[in-house]
Amino acid sequence: MSESSIPTIDLAADPAGQLPAIDRALREAGFLLVTGHGVEPGLRREIRAVARRFFHLPAALKEPYAVKVGGRGWLGPGAEANGYAEGTATPPDLKESLSFAAEEPTGDAAVDAEWFLPNTWPAEAPELKPLVETYLALMRALSDRILELLGTALGEDRDFFTRHTGHPTFGFNVNWYPGRERTGEPEPGQFRIGPHTDFGTVTVLDRQAGKGGLQVFTDSGGWQDAPYDPEAFTINIGDLMARWTAGRWRSGRHRVLPPPADAPAEELMSLVYFYECDPGTTLAGIESHTYLRAQLDAITTG
Repeated sequence: MSESSIPTIDLAADPAGQLPAIDRALREAGFLLVTGHGVEPGLRREIRAVARRFFHLPAALKEPYAVKVGGRGWLGPGAEANGYAEGTATPPDLKESLSFAAEEPTGDAAVDAEWFLPNTWPAEAPELKPLVETYLALMRALSDRILELLGTALGEDRDFFTRHTGHPTFGFNVNWYPGRERTGEPEPGQFRIGPHTDFGTVTVLDRQAGKGGLQVFTDSGGWQDAPYDPEAFTINIGDLMARWTAGRWRSGRHRVLPPPADAPAEELMSLVYFYECDPGTTLAGIESHTYLRAQLDAITTG
């Protein structure tokens, strides 16, 4: 895709000259790349290494951590079909995930019971907890930093969005995309992640390049491979942000291609941080977390 469709934004630079490019990209594709974020690559490598050891365990050892979409634990093969969110009856996504989420209680018992439960940490991967907790703290700070930039790009105050992220919900998935030796031959219309838009405000993605990788949809270009920079995070906005801007910016539609026939052993792993907002935030007349729960339920198989 062209630099104008998905530009690279340097968070360490003066934002003033970058604001028109941000606005244009979020109108057209809903995606950006960001550099100058200060998150060291070593932490991401360590999370992948530990998570990979977990994913390669026998299914019987992973099964005690099995959860449904929106839970905290292991999403096994066939647990999720993101195309369902668009009303498309796709086969299940060809991935496994370790899922984590916000857990610091608010003091509201009903809210905490639904959105701020403790995370589950596999005993077979004891190194994972300190690595992920460090990463989550960095991702929350980075997400607020991005939201401040987006508030400015929208022509509003810097805190236009972050005044609603005092005690937000978020999700974090370590997505594992194994090769065909594990998934088998993809069914017609089956993807590593089916076509969809994300549900929250911003998604911060650390991805790996591959033939069976990320594609982004635009009206002008259709489906195209997303640009890749190993130094950059890939950022896309979700449905809540699109509502927040009254449709000025579009929720970034995307998919992850199935394991390729000409590289059947390709194995990729993505670290995906989904940022949301405070429970009770109302956008365009819809309570944000009522919408989020409905969308999480929609992509759950079975």
